[in-house]
Amino acid sequence: MEFLPQQNRRNEGATIPESEAILATGKRVVIIGGGDTGADCLGTCHRQRALSVTQFELLPKPPATRAASTPWPLWPMQLRVESSHEEGGLRDWSVNTVRFTGDAAGNVTQLHATRITPEFTAIPGTEFTLDAGLVLLAMGFTGPAKGGLHEQLNLAQDRRGNIATGANYQSSEPGIFAAGDIRRGQSLIVWAIAEGRKAAAAIDSYLQTNHTETT
Repeated sequence: MEFLPQQNRRNEGATIPESEAILATGKRVVIIGGGDTGADCLGTCHRQRALSVTQFELLPKPPATRAASTPWPLWPMQLRVESSHEEGGLRDWSVNTVRFTGDAAGNVTQLHATRITPEFTAIPGTEFTLDAGLVLLAMGFTGPAKGGLHEQLNLAQDRRGNIATGANYQSSEPGIFAAGDIRRGQSLIVWAIAEGRKAAAAIDSYLQTNHTETT
């Protein structure tokens, strides 16, 4: 939320004050997170001519082809290579960052991590340290925040912990609708916009159908 918007503003001709600038130029960069945002960070680091870029993912490396656990029409679980990955950088999976160390001025200099099992348990003897001059947090979305309004309303959830809805975006509670990440899980902003519009139309239809005059 800081690194990428800055670069967007630079591309539009804006000047970022040196005291606020976050640049990968000439630095050993570590990106924590292997999703779309991590890929965007990777491509931007290439544009800024980082000395090196390493990208860590907490989850195990996906298979090269569709996993048997996600048959069609489910979203396929498989390794995805974006254009930024093709440009360079090192990708690594099943890595958990434990802590950072830095210099007297508060600048990060090293990242300390360990390899983990699919259950996210540290594997003894696999600890390692990596030099880093910039660490970008692009950590993934694992589901809606717990303890929120949807739990207070006791709304039905799908197997991933998202709010379960019908085709009209209505939840298990009549008059309560959901759209975007809280309904479909981690996705792109264009999906959130599209679902917001469709949910608004569904809500309008619901209100027109169920509205009664009161005095």
